[in-house]
Amino acid sequence: MAKGIAERTARYGPPKIKRGQVNQKGSRRLRERLSFSLPLRVRARESQNYEWSEMTRSLDLTPFGARFLLRHPTERGRLLHLTIPMPRQLRCFDHTEPQYRVWALVRHVQPRLCDGGETRFEVGVAFIGKRPPESFLRDPTCRYEPKGSETEGMLSVTESVDERAERTRLHLPVEVVVELFDDDAGKHTREETVTENISPEGAAVFTTLEIERGRFVRVRDARRPDFVVTAVVRARRVGADRIARLHLEFVDGKWPIEGLG
Repeated sequence: MAKGIAERTARYGPPKIKRGQVNQKGSRRLRERLSFSLPLRVRARESQNYEWSEMTRSLDLTPFGARFLLRHPTERGRLLHLTIPMPRQLRCFDHTEPQYRVWALVRHVQPRLCDGGETRFEVGVAFIGKRPPESFLRDPTCRYEPKGSETEGMLSVTESVDERAERTRLHLPVEVVVELFDDDAGKHTREETVTENISPEGAAVFTTLEIERGRFVRVRDARRPDFVVTAVVRARRVGADRIARLHLEFVDGKWPIEGLG
């Protein structure tokens, strides 16, 4: 079926849907998604000093976005760089290049339990163009949101404003395990520690690890090792007691605080 779609696309171009028009499946899209399973390389600068690259395959594509699975976690608002052997009829630029290299904004992330018990992340992105914003070059941990206008069909973005409300945190020493995956070593950097405070949305944990702002970690409940959430490091600071803390925001679930205290 995918081959037939590709042949029709090559001959007639991608199917077009006017803004606001509903396709036969009932979804509103500027271009209907095509179920192309193409190899693509995803590259991400997770922090100032850490970058990862992963090969995967697309689940579907449009001229302005894609969906795929990743082993690495990410979060809504981050920027990723994609390299895809995309059909030239679907490109917005670089029509003669063998590979299509495009920056993309993460619009949604959904954890998915795959065969063998491994967790993958289903990621949907919107293409933003050939180059990232200058602010990303200064700080790759920046998060972005749509500006509300398009340039040649691609999404324009602006830096996100952090509007998280201050939530009450319980000042409790909850035993947790923090895991940081090290691609180079092929193993997890792991630390057993306790929280300084915790809420359903995040926590501050004591640490001896040198983990930069922007990195992703897994946080396990030491009492229930099967319970795990993905978190992003929003800050690392050393307190007046000279002990370092990681300030974490949970990005794919909430911590159950019922019964704590």
